[in-house]
Amino acid sequence: MITFEVDDGVAWVTIDRPEVLNALDEAAEDELIAIWEEVEADRSVFLAVLTGAGDRAFCVGADLHAPGRSGLDYWAHLSSGGIGGIATATQLTVPVLARVNGYALGGGFEIVLGCDLAVATEDATFGFSEPLVGRLALSGGIIQLPRRTTHKRAMELLLTARRISAAEALEFGLVNQVVSRAALDEAVESWIRRLRACAPLAQRAIKQMVNETAHLSVADAMAHLTPAMVVAMQSEDAKEGVLAFNEHRSPRWEGR
Repeated sequence: MITFEVDDGVAWVTIDRPEVLNALDEAAEDELIAIWEEVEADRSVFLAVLTGAGDRAFCVGADLHAPGRSGLDYWAHLSSGGIGGIATATQLTVPVLARVNGYALGGGFEIVLGCDLAVATEDATFGFSEPLVGRLALSGGIIQLPRRTTHKRAMELLLTARRISAAEALEFGLVNQVVSRAALDEAVESWIRRLRACAPLAQRAIKQMVNETAHLSVADAMAHLTPAMVVAMQSEDAKEGVLAFNEHRSPRWEGR
């Protein structure tokens, strides 16, 4: 249900349930949670790319046709990382890029909000349909959306279940880039190249610092020391970066 491979430092994660628009049942969620744990532990990985199989959907959230928990029972048993183990994850320091190739609805939209970067096709659609069926975007949407865009825009989407286009998502600051479907893979490769140019330990430290200090005052955030920051500052890569700059060459990152 989830395909996963690591190729040259990039973890490719695909929700492979196109017959249900890549909706997640409990088994698929468990697979994703295990994959993120594996990705985080693999020091050779500098980026994860998350997408959906087929050409219709990225993910439409929980599979309502599959047996499972609902209501308060669902809320009580939510993973600390939210739907897909990533919508509200704070322990994952590897950057994650969402390759949004169609519908990103409900929990699928929550997953996009949980990613650090997102590239979407022009025909991608985003929205929280939960209120239309008497449910709530409990896996991160209600919490994350007001932190990712303005209050008024967040409440519009949360309260009315209005779907927005990729162009609107870009305007709202919810995706980084919108491209034609034919240009999607090249756009993803362009992001990979840009990210590969930077030190992976520094990137992990940056993400960890952002996650752990978002709720702090500026003074408290400046004094907050994270484990990844200590590793990055004392790494061989930190020395290599300065050396490469002085030698007028591209750095050779080792991730150590």
